[in-house]
Amino acid sequence: MSLISIDLVLSPEVEDAKKNNLPIVALESTIITHGMPYPQNVEVAKQVESDIRAKGAVPATMAVLNGTLHVGLTEAQLEELAQAKNVAKVSRADMPVIMAQGRTGATTVAATMIAAHLAEIDVFATGGIGGVHKGAEESFDISADLTELAHTPVTVVAAGAKAILDVPKTLEVLETNGVPVITYGQDSFPAFWSATSDLSSGLRMDDPVTIAAAHKTRGAMALPGGQLIANPIPTVDEIPAADLAPVIAQATQEAENQGVTGKDVTPFLLARIFELTEGKSLVANIALVRNNARLAAEIAAALKA
Repeated sequence: MSLISIDLVLSPEVEDAKKNNLPIVALESTIITHGMPYPQNVEVAKQVESDIRAKGAVPATMAVLNGTLHVGLTEAQLEELAQAKNVAKVSRADMPVIMAQGRTGATTVAATMIAAHLAEIDVFATGGIGGVHKGAEESFDISADLTELAHTPVTVVAAGAKAILDVPKTLEVLETNGVPVITYGQDSFPAFWSATSDLSSGLRMDDPVTIAAAHKTRGAMALPGGQLIANPIPTVDEIPAADLAPVIAQATQEAENQGVTGKDVTPFLLARIFELTEGKSLVANIALVRNNARLAAEIAAALKA
């Protein structure tokens, strides 16, 4: 599919980067609309974009605005989205519907990967991917992010899967679908708010140049799908896993008791964990997103070298 065949708009900054063959890093927009309140949401979005620019790359925040898929947002558009009400949270299934209806939607990991691929952007930085929810053996609640990683050739930099998930099953599904899970700089798979876990991704790389080479090699072999780069949160910013375990267990039990299901589970759990940690989880979340953005910019730059 060509860019002309759908209603897609590049921001002036991204358009200039395309013309000059500069490295570009895709960013999602649900962190803006569903992650935190205004004005903190737009402040963090601008901060993450600045981190990418400081590494010599160009940020491309994805969003659907009034039915139009935008690759990169201007400062005014960031402000508008940050204050918008009733914004849809779009993934592969509903993204075309939201666009056809002329509505506004924030992109999840899956939708951002799709937008990045349409715009020929190879690297995407996010916080943590979705995955297999606890109890999925009965609910079959598995994020579309995992399927997208198996189909769409984008390198995704994340601090692992969100710690509220069944991470061992998430890794199994990724392995089954042929998605390379590469931990950056350590052997232990990171646990989102915590730098380490008792799990291993099985693959490790220690520099952006090698990660970029793996992306290029995968493309040369015509293998479908992308690769997940699991980038641990800096230890100075982490919440120890032992401290988080009882908090996550309590929030999960409360969700079950209240009958929270489907798309409502993740926002419910994240909100309760924020409350139970007295805001520490959000501070850690911001730190890990910024850390991922910096690494993604380095990978994007290596792809252009």
